[in-house]
Amino acid sequence: MAKVAVVILNYNGEQYLRDFLPGVIQHSPEAEIVVADNCSSDKSRQLIKSQFPSVTLIELTENHGYAGGYNQALKQVEAQYYLLLNSDVEVTTRWLNPLTSYLDSNPDFAAVQPKILDYKNREYFEYAGAAGGYLDYFGYPYCRGRVFDTLEKDTGQYDNIAEVFWCSGACFLIRSKAFHDIGGFDASFFAHMEEIDLCWRLNNSGHRLACNPKSVVYHVGGGTLNKTSSRKTYLNFRNNLIMLAKNEPGSKLLFLLPLRLILDLLAGLKFWNDQTFGHFLAVLKAQVHFVTHRKKRIGTFRSRSGVKLLYQYYMKRRKTFREINYTK
Repeated sequence: MAKVAVVILNYNGEQYLRDFLPGVIQHSPEAEIVVADNCSSDKSRQLIKSQFPSVTLIELTENHGYAGGYNQALKQVEAQYYLLLNSDVEVTTRWLNPLTSYLDSNPDFAAVQPKILDYKNREYFEYAGAAGGYLDYFGYPYCRGRVFDTLEKDTGQYDNIAEVFWCSGACFLIRSKAFHDIGGFDASFFAHMEEIDLCWRLNNSGHRLACNPKSVVYHVGGGTLNKTSSRKTYLNFRNNLIMLAKNEPGSKLLFLLPLRLILDLLAGLKFWNDQTFGHFLAVLKAQVHFVTHRKKRIGTFRSRSGVKLLYQYYMKRRKTFREINYTK
């Protein structure tokens, strides 16, 4: 059994594989490299077979999405640690060692992510994870380096190793035993929020998570669904509500869920004003799906931020992680 398996879930990402897979192979000599193909319709599989014979190819028979795709693929991968990596990520020299060394030295931590910077704007943090993720009181995700759509310039302000509430699905290392013991991803999420739900369940089980900025990667972002996609809007809003219903204590849900439905509807109206009616409709569809499909509850959370993000960001005009977390 390999110590580390770098597992890239691919769906029609032939060009990303051409661009970034050589760097993964070059900079990860200690790891087994696996590409799990989610039934792509492009020439991704032919590319792996012809150009990258050292890479293990897992061919799935249908597109299971991010959550289901990884669940299916990781049943076929034997390793102590799984490094889950998006196909649109550029890795750097010695990127793996800080992550594996951290889990080796900290047995109470189940997962760790690197610092994630923007591939196209390399001095700035990237939206999907930045320097580690958190949830505010109402269940809105934010990061060291990214609050809503405000991305901070990386000046080394978050170069300390920090305990976080969630690790980015774009790139994180997790103990294989912890992944399987917790039941893997919730496949019904398909894509978006599934890594936060997984990390919340890890927290519930007494595990801890971290960001180690000594490891750095660059993420393109939006490789499968870009931010203009109403499908992406639907999945984000639907899955966030489902995640809350699964993991929050019941007493809090009594007032939180009605309030969130109102706040999300207001966000949908803003989408309609700023973008298109399709995004507003996507929020409505997400709410309808949520109220008509009940999810099994998991239990209470271990610990997380008490920050009220909307109030801090829009009313107090505090746009950075430090301003929000360290200003009363």
